[in-house]
Amino acid sequence: MVDTLRIGTGAGYSGDRIEPAASIAKSGDLDYLVFECLAERTMALAHLRRLSDPDSGYDPLLEERLRLVLSPCVDNKIKIITNMGAANPLAAGKKTRSLLNEMGHACLKVGIVLEDDILDAMVDSDFSVLKEPDKIHEIRDKIISANTYLGASPIIELLKSKADIIITGRTCDPSLFLAPMMHEHGWKDDDWDKIGFGITVAHLMECGAQVTGGYFADPGYKNVEGLANLSFPIAEIFANQEAVITKLPDTGGEVSLRTVKEQLLYEVHDPSSYKTADGIADFTKIKLEEKGQDMVKISGGGGRARPAYLKVNIGFRNGFLGEAQISYGGYGAKNRAQLAAQILMKRFADLKLDFEALRFDFIGSGSLWPGGSPSISNEIRLRVIGRARIRKDVEKLCNEVEALYTNGPAGGGGVTRSIEENIAITSAFIPREIVTVQTKILGEENGQD
Repeated sequence: MVDTLRIGTGAGYSGDRIEPAASIAKSGDLDYLVFECLAERTMALAHLRRLSDPDSGYDPLLEERLRLVLSPCVDNKIKIITNMGAANPLAAGKKTRSLLNEMGHACLKVGIVLEDDILDAMVDSDFSVLKEPDKIHEIRDKIISANTYLGASPIIELLKSKADIIITGRTCDPSLFLAPMMHEHGWKDDDWDKIGFGITVAHLMECGAQVTGGYFADPGYKNVEGLANLSFPIAEIFANQEAVITKLPDTGGEVSLRTVKEQLLYEVHDPSSYKTADGIADFTKIKLEEKGQDMVKISGGGGRARPAYLKVNIGFRNGFLGEAQISYGGYGAKNRAQLAAQILMKRFADLKLDFEALRFDFIGSGSLWPGGSPSISNEIRLRVIGRARIRKDVEKLCNEVEALYTNGPAGGGGVTRSIEENIAITSAFIPREIVTVQTKILGEENGQD
């Protein structure tokens, strides 16, 4: 067991910057580097890629990220944990295994977590979901993915097996950080106060540069310097239920009471009951102290027993989205854009287009706030978005917006159009015993165990 553990965040979402991860791997004195790259819709889109290519379905930046950080991680004996396996952890593991061999790091062990995908079980069930539709059977033929939010246990199992790189699918975001805390400090999986504390620290780390000032910044109200050179966060966690959140020196951004407090409440409904697969954290019992420049100490915290049910992320096909835009400029631009919208609404009705949802936005006036801006702009862009069960209806939506070139108000231009399949997300809770988790260590040469 260790007294002090240093964990760095390598990514806070799938498309995050790559360079800061290499910087903290080189200079952060880390024990672990964690890449948290999944969101609900990200998972469903990964399954779509896997349907078209069985060897795909993992994070598209997996190779680029690993190429940049592998050498400093090897040099500094840093273990990597990531959910970049997405819809296909096995393929991600094999790709990583191949990359290690190519880069001369064949001695490293790659562990993968399998079986968060429970699509077959969900399709055959009739569980209630958390929002429309009400029951699984209503979307059974449209479901493309169903993944359980797993906890820290399978990652800990792989750490005990001496894995150097661990790749998971839909693991709970905090569990990626909590697993090395439990493993290195010897925390028991029913020591709820320590689990709750670890979840709290993990929640602060999981979104990357949000806690170092990125998403926090608001000029004139919450000024932050050096945003073009942000450091990703580093957590120093002690066995006695204390931690310090910090960042690399001589980088932009900040770690302060204000950034930590804001991230602590990010995406939280009840601060006293933050639920994960590993336990329930109570953020209201946490004590925060500034200990120096870009150093915030976290202590205390509380926790309760893990929930009896696991959350499942369900992706399903939900028709098609059509989006088209056109700009109007000069005097009376807003009036002409509003007239264009009226023309389109009448055309859609005359053509009997069947939209399940339809939205008109006036970008520059009214696209963000209901009722629009009180100011009169001489630049307005009309955006029209419709969702329909059949592609033909959204194709006609785009055609009608383009036809405004000659059939609408004066001065329209710059039309853009796009059509894509709409992938919707819903969730359900299932008994833990339904899920059987497997872990695997890939062999050095060909990706076999």
